[in-house]
Amino acid sequence: MDLLKDPANDRHVKTLQAPPHRPLIKSLMFPDKLKNKPDWKLLKDHLQKEGRVSKEDLFKLVGDCNKLLKNEGNVIYLQDPLTVVGDIHGQYYDLLKLIEAKVGGNPETTKYLFLGDFVDRGSYSIEVLILLYSIKLNYPNTVYFLRGNHECRQLTAFFNFKDECLYKYDQETYDMLMDSFDLFPLACIINSKFIAIHGGISPDLKSLEDIKKLDRYHEPPRSGLFCDLLWSDPVDQDQGNMDGQWKGNEVRGCSWFFGNEAASKFLQKNNLISIIRAHEAQIDGYKMHRWHGGKDFPVVITIFSAPNYCDVYNNKGAVIKFENNTLNIQQFQYTPHPYLLPNFMDIFTWSIPFVAEKVTEMLYNLLQVGDQVDEEEVNEEDIKQFKELTQQNKQFEKQTSTGSNTAKNTEKLKKKIIFVANMIKMQKTLREQSESIIQLKGACPDKRLPRGVLTAGKSAIMDALADFNLARKADIVNEKMPTVPQTQQQQSISINKTTNSTKSNTKKK
Repeated sequence: MDLLKDPANDRHVKTLQAPPHRPLIKSLMFPDKLKNKPDWKLLKDHLQKEGRVSKEDLFKLVGDCNKLLKNEGNVIYLQDPLTVVGDIHGQYYDLLKLIEAKVGGNPETTKYLFLGDFVDRGSYSIEVLILLYSIKLNYPNTVYFLRGNHECRQLTAFFNFKDECLYKYDQETYDMLMDSFDLFPLACIINSKFIAIHGGISPDLKSLEDIKKLDRYHEPPRSGLFCDLLWSDPVDQDQGNMDGQWKGNEVRGCSWFFGNEAASKFLQKNNLISIIRAHEAQIDGYKMHRWHGGKDFPVVITIFSAPNYCDVYNNKGAVIKFENNTLNIQQFQYTPHPYLLPNFMDIFTWSIPFVAEKVTEMLYNLLQVGDQVDEEEVNEEDIKQFKELTQQNKQFEKQTSTGSNTAKNTEKLKKKIIFVANMIKMQKTLREQSESIIQLKGACPDKRLPRGVLTAGKSAIMDALADFNLARKADIVNEKMPTVPQTQQQQSISINKTTNSTKSNTKKK
C-alpha cells in the first residue's frame, strides 16, 4: 500500500516511515493465489507500518478463524517440536520479534501453542489478533490458541482493549471479538506428559475429563473450574509449602493459590510430570518452580512473553521450545514501538488541560486584586494616569451607585477570583495527576469522578483510589516483579518419558 505523501517535505521525524494512508485492499489481503486465505506476510509488514484493515475484511478474517476454533476441543493434544508462548498483551512489535526464526521460529515451519492473554495493557492488541488469526488460517494444524483471563468482557472493559476497539473500529467490532474469544480451547497436553493452561489447576480438577466436560462457549465465571484454569497461581514459596492444598487467592480477588501437594497429587494421578502456564510477569521471562529440589524436574513452569512489560518493567520475554524430548527456554529483548498518547487520546484532547491551565492563569492574573506589580516597570507617568482613573471611577460610583451596590460588585468580583483560583487548582491537578485520575475514572462504576476530588487535590484522589482497590486486585499480581540474581541463565532440560526422571543443565547466557 502507498504510504502517506510528504509534498511539503515538512515531516519532522524523517527517519520514521509514514504509515499507509488507506486500509489494505481486499484483493491484496485475500489474494487468489492463496485460495481465499489471508496473506499473513503482507499483513505483518502492513501492520508494522501502522497500517489498518477495513472492518469488513476484519470480520471475514475472524469469522473464518472462528470456524476452526469452534471445531477444536476443550483439550487439544500436541507433540514436539513445539514452541510455547506466554502472555503477549498487545505488544505487536515484540510479537514480530518472537516469530523470527532465531527466537520462536518461522510460523511456516514451526508449530506454535499460545497460552492466552493476547490483549490489554499494550496499544496494539488488534494488530496482534489480526496477525495471529491470519497465521492460524494459513497453518490450522500447527498454530493453536488457549484462552487467557484477559480474553473476557470484564477485563477488556476495565483495561484498554475495549477502548482500543472503539478507537480503531466500533462497539460491533469489540462484541465480535469477544464472541470469538468464547471459542478458544482451555488446555493442551504436550507429549502426553505436560499440561499447558493459562493460569493453573483447581480443586475441581481431578482428571482431564473434567475439562473436556466444560461448556466453554461463554464469558468465564467468577468461580469454579473454568475460572481457575484462567486465574489460579502457584504459591510463591521455594518448596511450594502452604497450609492445606489450596488457599484463597486474595491477590487476584478470585480463584486459588496451589502448592506442591495439590500439584503433585494432580500430576501423579493423571500420569503427567509438569504444569506449563503463563499468567504472571517474570523478570527473566520464565520461572522454574522446583518444589521437589534442584535436581528434579520443575513441578510448574511459568512462561511470560511480553518483554519490557507495560514499557516500564525492563523484563525479558521468553518462549519454551520443545524438541526431541528436550525443553529449552529462549529469551529475547523488547523491540521499540511507535508512541501513542495514553488511552488513545488525540493531541487536541491531550493538550486541553495544559491550554486551559494557562488560560485560567491569565484570567486569575487579570482579576488579581492587590499591588503585585514590579516597581521597576512603573514610571511617574503611569502613577499619575492611575490616580486620575481612580478619581474618575470614584466620582462615577457616587453618581451611579449606592454603597450597597458597590459592596455587591466587590463581592461578585471576589467570587470570580475564587472561582478562577479553583479552576487553576483543578487544571493543575489534571495535569500532575493525570495517570491517577484515569485509574480512578476506570475504577468508578459510572466512569465519573467522585465529586470534589479535583479541587481537593492529590490526597483526595489517592484516598478515592484506595476505596476502589478491590476492582484492581484482579490483575495486581502482574505489577509485582520477583527479585532475581544479576546473572541471566538459559535452561535446557532433557525428559525421560519412561521413568519421568529428568536431568537439568544450567548454562550462563
